[in-house]
Amino acid sequence: MGGQIFALITVPFFTGAIGYVTNWTGIWMLFEPVQFKGIHVPGLSKIVHGIMPRKVQQIPGLMNGGLGWQGIIPSRAAKMGSIAVDKGIAKVGSPKDFYNQLEPERIAEHMLESARGDIRGMVEEIMQRDHPDLWNELPPQLRERVHERVQAQLPDIVKSITDELGENIDQLLDIKLMVIRNVERNPELSNRIFRAIGRRELRLIINLGFVFGFAFGIPTAVITELVFPSAWFLLPVLGVFIGWATNWLAIWMIFEPVEPKKILGFKFQGLFIRRQQEVADVYALIIANEVITLNQIGIALTEGPQSDRTRQMIETSMRPAVDRAVGSARPVIRMAVGTREYDAMRESVATEAVDYTMTPLRDESFNREQSKRIRVLIRDRMREMSHKDFSEMLRTVIREDEWLLYLHGAVLGLVGGLLHLGLFG
Repeated sequence: MGGQIFALITVPFFTGAIGYVTNWTGIWMLFEPVQFKGIHVPGLSKIVHGIMPRKVQQIPGLMNGGLGWQGIIPSRAAKMGSIAVDKGIAKVGSPKDFYNQLEPERIAEHMLESARGDIRGMVEEIMQRDHPDLWNELPPQLRERVHERVQAQLPDIVKSITDELGENIDQLLDIKLMVIRNVERNPELSNRIFRAIGRRELRLIINLGFVFGFAFGIPTAVITELVFPSAWFLLPVLGVFIGWATNWLAIWMIFEPVEPKKILGFKFQGLFIRRQQEVADVYALIIANEVITLNQIGIALTEGPQSDRTRQMIETSMRPAVDRAVGSARPVIRMAVGTREYDAMRESVATEAVDYTMTPLRDESFNREQSKRIRVLIRDRMREMSHKDFSEMLRTVIREDEWLLYLHGAVLGLVGGLLHLGLFG
């Protein structure tokens, strides 16, 4: 009799502990480790893709052709970056919205400030490297005149470049690809994004594991110790159900119902959705500081799939500037050095100017200053999102592999039931 009472008391606490451990390890599996930990097995990837169901093929570790584990989110960095754009970033602004928020006029001023000190050296370096004979044959007064005219034209040149960028930014900048490449290079970034917006909910899922595990453990103790005391297999079987159900209930409470509903005078709504105002602040901060920055936009423009078009556009803006810098002496210089040599000189200056133009965008202090405006834009528009769109920002990430979390819970529930039998009979 004493053993039966002891079992009645210990089962709920045991199932509560199992529920807590199940959900804690489940959340850990979402994010950690960032890099694959385990052993790579030659040929395993081919076998997995050849005979395993599609869902099994996507299990981190197996998809890497190894026996081990990598966090679900970092293992799918590209896909998670895509989700971050589709479910969040794309809904709060277009490339043009973000570019305009960065104040093109202020960008032009910063480019101008940075270029003034470098432009003379740039012209000298290019001409001495690519066209030394032409440059050295020019009278010193004429060379100085070229420098002066280039400096005088800088404001108009820079403004034309930033205006051209602004008018064509939707075609030149692929925000989705920019984010995907960023998180692929830095898988930890996708972890930070989703941890930042779901910090409280992820913690709650873990705590609810104990609450629900304990609650389910009470009827389980009655059934296994009083109703069917001789059916030893019931505890492991019910453990499977408890492990699965604790995960399912915790996730359901976080996201459902999407729209607020009143039941018996009480308002019910998914816990994550109720924090929309707060999450908007956190999400906007990390996206503005690490994802959609002036630096990242500059890199995407000059190294992305449309980089050739960006460079061509800037070069086109620069070529007339060379002509204007030479001014009335242009016909004389053309005759002196030849049209082909003159055109090559103009092309060299225009081509080299692209990198000089975009380099100021990588200034860290300027990036921090401009990121504040992006943060405000994202925050305000996220607060205005529909409850459904807002919920999907985090829900999609968990839904992608929640079957693994449920399976993980069921397996640990089975192990917990067997362990209780082994310890307490």
